[in-house]
Amino acid sequence: MFRVLLGIFAALLFTAAAQAQSSYRIKSGDTLNVEVLEDSTLNRSTLVLPDGSISFPLAGSVPAGGRTVDQVRSDLTQKLSSTFASPPTVFVSVGAVGVRPAAAVSAAPATRAIYVTGEIANPGKLDATRGTTLLQAIAQAGGLTRFAADKRIQLRRGDKIFLYNFRTNGGGLSGNTVLVPGDVIVVPQRRLFE
Repeated sequence: MFRVLLGIFAALLFTAAAQAQSSYRIKSGDTLNVEVLEDSTLNRSTLVLPDGSISFPLAGSVPAGGRTVDQVRSDLTQKLSSTFASPPTVFVSVGAVGVRPAAAVSAAPATRAIYVTGEIANPGKLDATRGTTLLQAIAQAGGLTRFAADKRIQLRRGDKIFLYNFRTNGGGLSGNTVLVPGDVIVVPQRRLFE
């Protein structure tokens, strides 16, 4: 009798977990487990990127953010169908829920990641506060080295490149340009007669 009750309890638990997964809306930072029955080399865990998509072999970029696991499974099955003789059997589940930042309790200002590379005293990642300007970030990274091409400093924002001339505070940018998370400041090396 105990085994029967234990079996019923396990079945109910499994059903509740399956229902919870099917209604869960995927968010960036979550990890999805994807299994393709017809080709086990495709089985993997994949991270939901900040733009809400996942990258999967033979399917490319697949939107996942804000969708259910069933919607992602259907989309993957459709995209993979062209590489199989018949539509593949795809299983998608949430492997791990991404860490969500808790509401800010402390009075510490939020920082944003800015990157500085090239002829700079301390290249690398900077944790800059909101409102940090281009000149402030260069100063925070220790300033330019003596080999820096200070007339050709680049600010890379996404796939756009902006130029800054340190000597004249000109070019395409001002030294007071406010940086956004993910900005990369590139300070190239000075040429021979520059």
